[in-house]
Amino acid sequence: MKRYKQWVSVTMSFLLAATVSACATGESGQGETAAAYPTRQIEYIVPYSAGGGVDLVARATADYLSKEWGQPIVVVNKPGGGGAVGAEFALKQAKNDGYTALAVNVSNTTMLAAGMKNSPIQNEDQIFTARIGKGTLAFAVKADAPWQDFAAFSQWVKENPEQLTWTSVGPAGFSAFGVAQWLDAIGADFSRTRMIVTKGASDSVPKVAGGHAVLAVHTVGEIMPMLAAGKVKILAVAGAERSPFLPDVPTAQEQGIDGLTVFWWTGVSFAKGTPDSVIQKWEEGIAKMTSDPAFLQKLSDIQVEPAYANRQQFTQDTEKETSVYTELAMKKGIRK
Repeated sequence: MKRYKQWVSVTMSFLLAATVSACATGESGQGETAAAYPTRQIEYIVPYSAGGGVDLVARATADYLSKEWGQPIVVVNKPGGGGAVGAEFALKQAKNDGYTALAVNVSNTTMLAAGMKNSPIQNEDQIFTARIGKGTLAFAVKADAPWQDFAAFSQWVKENPEQLTWTSVGPAGFSAFGVAQWLDAIGADFSRTRMIVTKGASDSVPKVAGGHAVLAVHTVGEIMPMLAAGKVKILAVAGAERSPFLPDVPTAQEQGIDGLTVFWWTGVSFAKGTPDSVIQKWEEGIAKMTSDPAFLQKLSDIQVEPAYANRQQFTQDTEKETSVYTELAMKKGIRK
């Protein structure tokens, strides 16, 4: 009987230890609790070159959360394929253990899915963890261009669509959707305009300043350096309100052109199957970060507006946006 009681006691101890271990590991089997994570370096994948809006926001985020959590978060740039190369690495090649985060952006999610019938990255491949910031879309022309307002420019384009040249990284890029939505709103023939392919804002805005293209459509922050240098002028911004960084520039809506809703955003996502404890840690960390005055000043310095959205809201917004952009892409022949 004594040996039996000892056997029962040992067995119960093993069962208790196994239960505690299972609780610590969680359903994902990754062995990481919310309290313990992170215990080592995190790679934060930016699917674009260094220096752009996504990269700058990611670096500010990595700096803040590294200090907050006491572990290094290293930004790794993996450009290519309009953001698809880096996104595929983070979401399909790296382990889904929470140590590879993706700097997700409108171009490599909703617009990529809308512009390609067989997109290499789908919304279902990732967990949209938290949105961080947004940027207002702006329409820029050469500083000495003859148009003084967006209404006059839009009328000219409607009458002369074949003379409109505009820059974009590709037919499914951010600029392409901004141009397509604007031309649809004014009743201009999108198919008769001409896209000039560029490497991004650092390439396209100088092309407009030099007279090699008529229009550049980017965020306020991306156009700001050439605007400050007096090389280009912004005729309008999209959205319902003026940009806080360009309070004197009227919206397209103020000039009689409605329906321009395209905007730039960036946030963080993880591969499908990443532990919920990791997702919650980032969600809560970013919520705190986007309320911090010092971080908000960093966003303001690069002309990015705070636009926090938690996991649920972020997911809902991307699903809705994908539907809207897919309809626009099919209507304008962007979807391939």
